Amino acid sequence: MSSSIAIVNIGQLAALSGFARPRAGPDLRELNLIPDAAMLIECDRIAATGTYAELRSRIAPDAIVIDAGGRCVTPGFVDAHTHLVFAGNRADEFEKRIGGATYQEIAAAGGGILHTVKLTRAASEEELLAGARRHRDWMLRGGTTTLEAKSGYGLDRDTELKMLRVLRRLNEEGPARIVATLLAAHTVPPEFASRRGEYVCRVADELIPEVAASGLARYCDAFCDDHAFTVAEARTVLASAKGHGLGIRVHAEQFRTGTGAALAAELRAATADHLETATDETLIHLRDAGVQPVLLPGSVFALGRTQYPPARRMVELGLAIVLATDFNPGSSPVPSMPFMLSLACVQMGLSPAEALSAATINAAWSLGLGDTVGSLEPGKQADFLIHEFSDYRELAYFIAAPLRPRVFVGGGEVMP
Repeated sequence: MSSSIAIVNIGQLAALSGFARPRAGPDLRELNLIPDAAMLIECDRIAATGTYAELRSRIAPDAIVIDAGGRCVTPGFVDAHTHLVFAGNRADEFEKRIGGATYQEIAAAGGGILHTVKLTRAASEEELLAGARRHRDWMLRGGTTTLEAKSGYGLDRDTELKMLRVLRRLNEEGPARIVATLLAAHTVPPEFASRRGEYVCRVADELIPEVAASGLARYCDAFCDDHAFTVAEARTVLASAKGHGLGIRVHAEQFRTGTGAALAAELRAATADHLETATDETLIHLRDAGVQPVLLPGSVFALGRTQYPPARRMVELGLAIVLATDFNPGSSPVPSMPFMLSLACVQMGLSPAEALSAATINAAWSLGLGDTVGSLEPGKQADFLIHEFSDYRELAYFIAAPLRPRVFVGGGEVMP
């Protein structure tokens, strides 16, 4: 079989090329749209993009030719914040929230994260792998070709390592690329409720060094909030992770200001995630420290809240925003990146172009993969989507439509 592939009859190619850095401000709107386009692929890499007229003579005689049917082609989505691996679900809590219970009230009663922890601890590695594969396939069908995934439903050494092994196996299996994050500092496990400091020390002094040495995770995260960890506790965990060569990500400012964003800036984290309650002062600190905000409108939507992250203000201030699902069994059982684009536009005031940049190339940079995926330009992996429409704006416009793009990873079509 030929290693050359030509994608032809592309009505609109959203290449998102031209910037060797995360996009901020007006650059978020620059998609480098190419009409009547073609894309050439050699092995698993993009060799060229341009108009069909420009590239027609470069198509090899033995190339595999794929007709895009005049449709829109974009990079595959990069979902930079997910909780992919867990056992069971929390449909009962979903019903309780509809009845008026808050996320915090459910957590205080022993539900929430701790309910999933109990189920995940009891599940075998094979059971967790099967569940995670199912969730991954949901994402692939919607066009997600690269994703970050966290542990955090173990809160003990054995289960955290079990979750990370599942992520490693799923990444090796493919076709989606999975970047693993250690989130042992998700919440305090019940057996350490009266010994919080001891748990923090175990994570910082024992688990993080082991995970870093084994290569099971590329990043470390901490949930900094009233029902999770204090700023001081999160600093202990994240400083240890940084000292052991792991990248830093922080759940911050979701329910209350002053919960983690300043710490993310202090440690020059890769990302600060959530930020629903972030102030202008906080956002300026993050911008100046080069921290990318990861916006998670799915959790706001699923929790029935109305305070979305101040995305429009972030763009005005020049932050390189990222858009992700926060897929998890409690606060955001939402695996769809197209739905995130709709929420970003309708609820947070982003333009369709800004949302697409945040969900592809900026997300890739936040994972240290900006030179590999997230845009369609020579040298990058050929992860792309052939959509069912001809205009990229329809991604956000047709809200929750059952769209099924043709999904390609490394130039090969994926059918999950």
